[in-house]
Amino acid sequence: MERENMVKSVSRALDIITLVSLKKGGLGVTEIAKQIDINKSSVYRILSTLVQYGYIEQDGDTGKYKLGYKFLEISSKLLDSIDLRAEARPFLQELENETNEVIHLVVYDQGEVVYIEKLEGNETLRMHSKVGKRAPMHCTSVGKAILAHLPSSVVIDILDRKGMPVHTDKTITDKEEFLKELSHVRQSGYALDLEENEYGITCVAAPIFDHLGKVVAAVSISGPTMRMTDDRLKMLKSIMVRRGKEISSRLGHVTPIS
Repeated sequence: MERENMVKSVSRALDIITLVSLKKGGLGVTEIAKQIDINKSSVYRILSTLVQYGYIEQDGDTGKYKLGYKFLEISSKLLDSIDLRAEARPFLQELENETNEVIHLVVYDQGEVVYIEKLEGNETLRMHSKVGKRAPMHCTSVGKAILAHLPSSVVIDILDRKGMPVHTDKTITDKEEFLKELSHVRQSGYALDLEENEYGITCVAAPIFDHLGKVVAAVSISGPTMRMTDDRLKMLKSIMVRRGKEISSRLGHVTPIS
């Protein structure tokens, strides 16, 4: 019976925390008691305990209760412990099952992208990519997806340092044209590699953002150009934008309301 009462108290405490979190200016004891239908003395006792541990704070002027900074401390530790590969993997596997194509997860590092995960898909496709390998940013869909969301000064610096070497006759090598391409990527939410890095291979990528809204990675689908028809690309673009947002959400990113 005592254990049951303890569990009930925990449940009520969580209900109160959730309720208080929804009200920016905080809530008073009477307001809370009315909304969760328990007596004021019980609400006060729970609030007092939560205040003691830093999960709830009482405003000295209004007397109302609001979330405490303990939650920031905990959320910070959670965000620090997030493993990008582990969080992204279920979504990468869904992409692989959904498309049967090669799936890549990359991170940005010193003006290049680094492959940190690769799922081969069920279709045969020979690519130069492999986990741990670096690739240029200007001619890969993942590179463009990341560059489009970096500060313009950083983008220019990367292009100046790394150059825009030709990989195929479809590689964009004109800086102004490339910057226009990045503007389109930023607006559309996806990036394309139309045989710009390897002949016969077309890729679609989407950016991944962390809890601070900073672009930290990108995810892509790669397939043979002959299979990447206009209709299929249209479908894949939509899928990639959605998956990119889902992975970003797992990292704590909140998509701004447009």
